[in-house]
Amino acid sequence: MKHGVVVFFLICGGGTGTLAQEAPSPESRVSPSTPQTAAPRAAPVPGAPDATLQDWNQQIAAAGQAGSLAEDYRIGPEDLIDVAVFQVPEMSGTVRVSAGGEISLPLLGVVQVAGLTPGGLELLLQDALRLTYLNDPHVGVFIREMHSHPVSVFGAVNKPGVFQVSGTKTLLEILALSEGLAQDAGDSVLIMRSARAPGGGQAGSAPAGAAGAEWQEAGVSSLPGPPTEAGTAKVNLKDLLESGNPRYNVPVYPLDTVTVTRAGIVYVIGDVHRPGGFVLKTNENISVLQALALAEGLLSTSKKNAARIIRTDKASGQRTEIAVDLGQILGGKATDPILQPNDVLFVPNSTARSILKGGAQTVLSTLSGILIWRR
Repeated sequence: MKHGVVVFFLICGGGTGTLAQEAPSPESRVSPSTPQTAAPRAAPVPGAPDATLQDWNQQIAAAGQAGSLAEDYRIGPEDLIDVAVFQVPEMSGTVRVSAGGEISLPLLGVVQVAGLTPGGLELLLQDALRLTYLNDPHVGVFIREMHSHPVSVFGAVNKPGVFQVSGTKTLLEILALSEGLAQDAGDSVLIMRSARAPGGGQAGSAPAGAAGAEWQEAGVSSLPGPPTEAGTAKVNLKDLLESGNPRYNVPVYPLDTVTVTRAGIVYVIGDVHRPGGFVLKTNENISVLQALALAEGLLSTSKKNAARIIRTDKASGQRTEIAVDLGQILGGKATDPILQPNDVLFVPNSTARSILKGGAQTVLSTLSGILIWRR
């Protein structure tokens, strides 16, 4: 009798229905690398980045760990360095490099240090002391604070800021310093370079023309020249992280600025199969019906004629509500409006009309924990 009850329960789909669903076999699960033509891939955990973004950030982290640590740092203006002369404490101390690249030491006076590695400065000081005061000097130089080799990272990264780097770094290594891409990262990175004097003690400076030629071969648009020339480069993130072509992993020099563009996002919430935010590609326009397709369509309980587009003006911050009759649009009796980045398409439930009474503020309050889907 007990077995009969269980069978009846399963056939009728009683309860929550979890017993009646078969667990998908490993063979039936879609591999993250399988091309998708319908809907974008979903994040495996609510609130977590989608699979594509996770893959990209794993590659960025791996590139940061594999970055060269052996490259010698070259001393520059505003760096703070420790100079230790073995068994001569009165000649030892901590000094800051001047704007002109000099330090002042007891007995030796002013010493030009900009452009030297710590090891090179040690040899220079040992030779100077050997010629003047000591028979067999031993000098140690340590970088206490680096201030002369900044790379600024802004935009859609997890940790924007200014990072001091030792020598030339690749674009992936710089992105690793900023802890990877944020959830709203767009599809490109801008590298901006201001003009600077040739040489100038810059670590990792390339010969004139070398960087520009390399970037030209990489197919990067709006190419800057070598480190002595100003310019801007634009690198596509998909090319960088999925093409396998190392030419897209362009060099980044001290004083460069790296900006990860932010993607436009449209949000679809309410009575749809898959509510969430959908990342737009550069210069992409998306209509209400296309947004609904990404959200996998309406539920049977949706109130089609009471949908709203909630739009926020960037300049004033003022929110407006635009009424949308989805039934008319689906039937071809009304035009299909184009959504703007950060628009929210809200589809109410036909049995929950009270939700609309709160207006835009009530709807927007639900966006903080919404999933972001990347196509």
